[in-house]
Amino acid sequence: MNTERARFNMVEQQIRTWEVLDTRILDLLYVVRREEFVPQAWRSLAFSDLEIPLFEGAGPGECMMPPRVEARLLQELALEPQAKVLEIGTGSGYLTALLAARAARVVSVEINPQIARAGAENLARAGVTNVTLETGNGLEGVLHQAPYDAIVLTGSVPAVPAVLFEQLMPGGRLFAVTGRSPVMRAQLMTRLGTGAFTTVDLFDTDLAPLSQAIEPSRFRF
Repeated sequence: MNTERARFNMVEQQIRTWEVLDTRILDLLYVVRREEFVPQAWRSLAFSDLEIPLFEGAGPGECMMPPRVEARLLQELALEPQAKVLEIGTGSGYLTALLAARAARVVSVEINPQIARAGAENLARAGVTNVTLETGNGLEGVLHQAPYDAIVLTGSVPAVPAVLFEQLMPGGRLFAVTGRSPVMRAQLMTRLGTGAFTTVDLFDTDLAPLSQAIEPSRFRF
């Protein structure tokens, strides 16, 4: 495989055509080498428009997001250089590395210890140093590191738990894909104050759920 040609095709044919036009995001996709975060068994698919399993026998929520979704959410979050970000689902660490390149600090939480170890190794090998890794249920947030300027859910959920909004700063933004397969919607939610927020629908998609996703009882969209 011609790696650089495959990377170019990913950016130009998948991502740019999906309304990702911010040159800072497009340029970053050439810098952070996606193939180095993909498990060896699937490395030939690193630039494909697929959800790639994180290990042999991985469940439906244990996979990398498609590249176009990763790029689009980065653009929609519009992170400032001083931002502090909470990522729910470290996975391979690839999106973590992209977020870390755009923000001052990333707190990333992964519920599966096996995945957490692999993600940590990938990030260390890539020289990413502004990330704090946690192991646990990210849908509860990471209260002792809060508040955050942005929160990213790397898998779908039926609805977003209210506790996550409580850990956002006023004006903070949360990206999530909500609903049930095959009809899901990517949304950007902005906290206005206590109990107040706005929601913008971004695009329709179908994304594997977070493995810990359950039916929340407090917040519905």
